[in-house]
Amino acid sequence: MRILTAVQRTILLILATLAAWAAPGDDRERGDVPGWVMITLMSAVLVAALLAIAGPALEGLFNQAIDQVSP
Repeated sequence: MRILTAVQRTILLILATLAAWAAPGDDRERGDVPGWVMITLMSAVLVAALLAIAGPALEGLFNQAIDQVSP
């Protein structure tokens, strides 16, 4: 019975901690929208650059794989 009580206390402590983290606080700043836009644009440019550089090599690998499968 004593072990069960300790387990229950631990579970309640974990749940209270998670609830405190999930609850909205007094912090009015929800994020930096221009920062997220910049990160999104930089990611898109990075993907486009990698695709431009590796595109011909990937196309060659794809064509080679298709040629090996086709009779």
